[in-house]
Amino acid sequence: MASLESLIGLVNRIQRACTVLGDHGGEGMSLWEALPSVAVVGGQSSGKSSVLESIVGRDFLPRGSGIVTRRPLVLQLHKLDKGQTEYAEFLHAPRKKFTDFAAVRREISDETDRITGKSKQISNIPIHLSIYSPNVVNLTLIDLPGMTKVAVEGQHESIVEDIDNMVRSYVEKPNCIILAISPANQDIATSDAIKLAKQVDPSGERTFGVLTKLDLMDKGTNALDVLEGRSLRLQHPWVGIVNRSQADINKNVDMVAARRREQEYFESSPDYGHLANKMGSEYLAKLLSKHLEVVIRQRIPSIIALINKTIDELESELDRLGRPIGVDAGAQLYTILEMCRAFDRVFREHLDGGRAGGDRIYLVFDNQLPAALKKLPFDRHLSLQNVRKVVSEADGYQPHLIAPEQGYRRLIDGSLSFFKGPAEASVDAVHFVLKELVRKSIAETQELKRFPTLQSDIAAAANEALERFRDDSRKTVLRLVEMESSYLTVEFFRKLPMEPEKGGPTPNTAPTSDRYSENHLRRIGSNVSAYIGMVCDTLKHSIPKAVVYCQVREAKRSLLNYFYTQIGKREKKQLGAMLDEDPQLMEKREGIAKKLKLYKSARDEIDSVAWK
Repeated sequence: MASLESLIGLVNRIQRACTVLGDHGGEGMSLWEALPSVAVVGGQSSGKSSVLESIVGRDFLPRGSGIVTRRPLVLQLHKLDKGQTEYAEFLHAPRKKFTDFAAVRREISDETDRITGKSKQISNIPIHLSIYSPNVVNLTLIDLPGMTKVAVEGQHESIVEDIDNMVRSYVEKPNCIILAISPANQDIATSDAIKLAKQVDPSGERTFGVLTKLDLMDKGTNALDVLEGRSLRLQHPWVGIVNRSQADINKNVDMVAARRREQEYFESSPDYGHLANKMGSEYLAKLLSKHLEVVIRQRIPSIIALINKTIDELESELDRLGRPIGVDAGAQLYTILEMCRAFDRVFREHLDGGRAGGDRIYLVFDNQLPAALKKLPFDRHLSLQNVRKVVSEADGYQPHLIAPEQGYRRLIDGSLSFFKGPAEASVDAVHFVLKELVRKSIAETQELKRFPTLQSDIAAAANEALERFRDDSRKTVLRLVEMESSYLTVEFFRKLPMEPEKGGPTPNTAPTSDRYSENHLRRIGSNVSAYIGMVCDTLKHSIPKAVVYCQVREAKRSLLNYFYTQIGKREKKQLGAMLDEDPQLMEKREGIAKKLKLYKSARDEIDSVAWK
């Protein structure tokens, strides 16, 4: 089995890498959250900062009255070999190493003020600090703002609830170990830390109780009932701590000397001497490390399962965004053609019903075209007045003998010309639908999202092709109308009943401008209307056929054919320009690739370290 240091050190390194990559929150459980850490919880002035500094062995935290910790401090301790120089690094200043821990204290204050301002407000945005030292154990600690019961001047009334919510957001996580800090010179029953720990961890499996300020208790009193678990039993043993006095802090007594004095206090104490080997900050740090090892070993199967699940998700996301492309012209051309085929598949799915949109073409033929045909002004064109006018003008100076052939033809030609408008409108309506489907298909083709320039090129080529198809379609449907004009179906008229002229001009009526009876003219208009109705039924079916053949069929067959011939002639530089990726997607893919590398490395390291 791996050593405690190597296993916890590995967890620390993975957490550090997760933090750098921003993988420490969001939907579901991140790897950062799956790995155990220790949250330091306590009321204001409970001695939290002193406990942390004792564990680290350095004086590095800001001090003062009231709320000093106003942002969570994620503190990762990394053990170095003896003789190596200790230093600190902040995530927000990754290239800067701090060897002066007074500068670390100032940086924490400055970084806190950067978010919260020089006020007494809090922020849930954490500060990430890593300390590398031969004098620490591998550990991740989270210092949280001290809980309070009332808001002071300069704070929002909601500060009590805000702090409680922030602390709970950390300690409620099942992999968080709770370090509950309580001062010995106060009644343990009123401890904010213990009260919260019991709420979020009722079984006590994750809670360690720490009793501070033992040396400040009233003379003649001690905390043995608490430390020995008689007044308040926890699943894990209580640990007593003796913090540096304010005088020691003012005198800059170093932490090594403070640890030595702490141990001497317990060893020489008549009350706590029998517990001396289980008291003090050094023992606390080792106890937490040992417990972390146990927790990590228990969590390894679930951690590995989470890692494998996340690797699969990242691989899928990387496939969706697209893998890096080759730099040679052949690879670039292949990539472009693959993108075009992907777009073409989506476009065909829209037309064939796999995706929404193609049904709008049918609506053009089923609703728009019939409605337009119904609105044509045949009633006006074939009115009695207009029929008389057209027939009379067609006859010229000599009235027709049997039937007004020229009048019929002029009336029919005039009526047929009205069909051109709906025919062209159908062409334009389908063209609009096809253009919209091109736009939607480009937006829905996931492979294309990374190449905005190629998106534009494909859109331009597709729309240019659709314009050509529209021109052919318009010529075809107009030709259908003209064909009806160029040759009339004479059988239709031969089958019409031949009725004798009834009535004629009365003796008192002189046929000056009215050469024909109204009944005769009405029959002419009725005959022409019937013929136009027959033609209308024909065109109602032939126009959709022509439009689909010339536009929809061609769009499915050859939308990008001309584009293919053009890109085949382009040089490497031109092809590369077409594959100019969206910088945001490049950044996203790079981030996913780094996370994928991290998770694979974490899996391999956990496997090798945990089970060897």
